[in-house]
Amino acid sequence: MNRHMTWVWGALVALLSSCTIFAPEDRMELNPGLPEEFSLYSETLDTTNRWWETFQSPELSALIDEALRNSPSIQQAWARLAQAEAVTAQTGAERLPSVGYSARGEATRFSNIDTSVESYSFSLPAMYEVDLWGRIKSQTEAAELDRKASREQLNTAAITLSSQVGINWIGILAQRLQIVVIHKQLEVNQTSLKLIELRFRKSLSSALDIYQQRQTVFGTKSRIPLAELREELLFNELAALLGMLNFDAVHISQIQLPILGTLPSIGIPADVLANRPDVRAAGLQLYSADWQVSAARAGRLPAIRLTGSLDYGSSNVTDLFDDWAANLAASITGPIFDGGRRKAEVVRTRAVADERLAAYRETVINAIKEVEDSLVSEQKQREFIGLLEKQLEAARRSHEESVNRYRNGLIEYTTVLIQLNTLQTLERDRVEAQLNLLQYRINLYRALGGSWPSELEKS
Repeated sequence: MNRHMTWVWGALVALLSSCTIFAPEDRMELNPGLPEEFSLYSETLDTTNRWWETFQSPELSALIDEALRNSPSIQQAWARLAQAEAVTAQTGAERLPSVGYSARGEATRFSNIDTSVESYSFSLPAMYEVDLWGRIKSQTEAAELDRKASREQLNTAAITLSSQVGINWIGILAQRLQIVVIHKQLEVNQTSLKLIELRFRKSLSSALDIYQQRQTVFGTKSRIPLAELREELLFNELAALLGMLNFDAVHISQIQLPILGTLPSIGIPADVLANRPDVRAAGLQLYSADWQVSAARAGRLPAIRLTGSLDYGSSNVTDLFDDWAANLAASITGPIFDGGRRKAEVVRTRAVADERLAAYRETVINAIKEVEDSLVSEQKQREFIGLLEKQLEAARRSHEESVNRYRNGLIEYTTVLIQLNTLQTLERDRVEAQLNLLQYRINLYRALGGSWPSELEKS
């Protein structure tokens, strides 16, 4: 190595030793003002993962497992994760030297002297960028965080899918129960119609009574196709969630709504945030944006690249590797004038970071809101069901009393009809109220998140 090269390498070492690697600044508390507890039921977080097992239904468990294997939404999430992993591998490869090869053979024939000249060459070029300012490191860190965020988005999709399957399943059970209730009401109404017709033949009731009761019968019948329609639509939606093309392939054997257990322990808001994959994904995307800012800042400074090659050449292919030459060079490149492009990139990446910070805070707010909404919804729904049961019992007694009075000729049939319609409406409302209560519980499980999706593996 001559004196000039020694000076070059010495200057390079001095430059490297004085470099400052760009890295994101530490962010302060991301959740200022986070409440210490929820408005209701603030206890230790329940670590139960597979929430649907609390319903003790093997059928529901099988449906959710099938959806997690075959749902197009989950398959898309897996594909996005694979893309993120590939990007991470590509970005990480920039931290290592790149080595290639090239080979060439050439023959030249001269017509005037009737001879030819042959030449052969083989080269192994290599290049390595010295990560002076941490640009490559920043891009690698950002890609890795994006990969982790993609996994959390997959987990979020799994939690959302499981809740959708659960809600559709109990919706089908509720519609079946509604159809049973309506058929029973139809039987009661038809029996009442026959009795009124018998009383009419004995001149104990009027034709108006018959017409009113017939109207009630047909009104009850008209509810059956609508209930069956809602059931079929729920079946179609469930089949789509399961990734089925044959919508008739879904079979539900259970006929009763599941019994709801006690409210799970939900912990404090900080526990919920740590347990929700969408919050974790938003945080990872924020940190990724911070590293992209560092990469953009480092991109404005000079870059040093080391290049080298090992070259072989000969006029005879059999002697190709007998002679060789090695080459090593260092180059430094940097911007002088780029019209403000690199500066604008720094501004852009900082704006992306600001956007993701706002997105993270929005995700946190929505997470706390969803838990609060689910808690108060279940509490008030339970109160409503308790009062509805009392109202239903009172309506049942009122109907019985009105029937007795009508038979004794003390009141018109219109009063009986009003009481009957009130009673039957409340019977249908009770099924709807039970369905809503179960839906609120599933929404609570979804709002609490969970770590169970991390166990998922691509099928």
